[in-house]
Amino acid sequence: MLLKDIIDIIESVAPRRQQEVWDNSGLQIGDGSRDIHSVLLTVDVSEAVVAEAIKEGCDMILSHHPLLFHGLKHITGSTPQERCVAEAIRHGISIYSSHTSMDKALRGVSGRMAEQLGLQEMCILVPSPEDARVGLGVIGNLPNPMLWSAWLKHVQLVFGADYVRYTEPVRPTIQRVALCGGAGAEFIPEAIATGADTYLSADMKYHDMQAAAGQIMAVDIDHWVSEHFTRDIFAELLQGKVEVKMSQADASPIHVLIQN
Repeated sequence: MLLKDIIDIIESVAPRRQQEVWDNSGLQIGDGSRDIHSVLLTVDVSEAVVAEAIKEGCDMILSHHPLLFHGLKHITGSTPQERCVAEAIRHGISIYSSHTSMDKALRGVSGRMAEQLGLQEMCILVPSPEDARVGLGVIGNLPNPMLWSAWLKHVQLVFGADYVRYTEPVRPTIQRVALCGGAGAEFIPEAIATGADTYLSADMKYHDMQAAAGQIMAVDIDHWVSEHFTRDIFAELLQGKVEVKMSQADASPIHVLIQN
């Protein structure tokens, strides 16, 4: 399958034009006219992931987070990013990233999080002014209320999270849920305004959670953990069209020491 045809499939769900202005979704390395036989799916492009692609004979890496956020002034191998670029080019591996373009699709990152949690009647939390079907975050309802403690355990189980940080619940049960994949603390006010019982995201700072306390139950998990279902979206889009492999080297860079 041609690389450009794979890109068309991804962009049919997550058009690159809808990415945030600061982002760099799209083709990072490669030529659209190349034949692609095997695609490695990952959240991050790391040296371990590139090495895995080489070992597995994959000629494309499809990632959520872009390898290239800012322009490189040289490729000397002095940084992990430069080494990833050099190795990918040396071994003829194309790299495409679907970041905030996939974040803003209802069938994208936050939508998949909501589906996995069993939410119903979903809509975009922070819709684009041009199209209410596009935007960041999702809000929806659990089919039945859950005790707040059961909700936290549900989140941990669904995402396989090593930790769940949270503020005190404002109500004993949870039913209306707002969430945003990745770093979404800035949307806590929108979650409160929609009447959500809880807001789930990642990378919440102390003062973010302090500001939420008493207004909404803020729930924080690891950034990678919140977005790892992105790989499943990629796999489903490409199923039956090209060989896909789920990266085994892809993992959160954050480790947690839990006191016994």
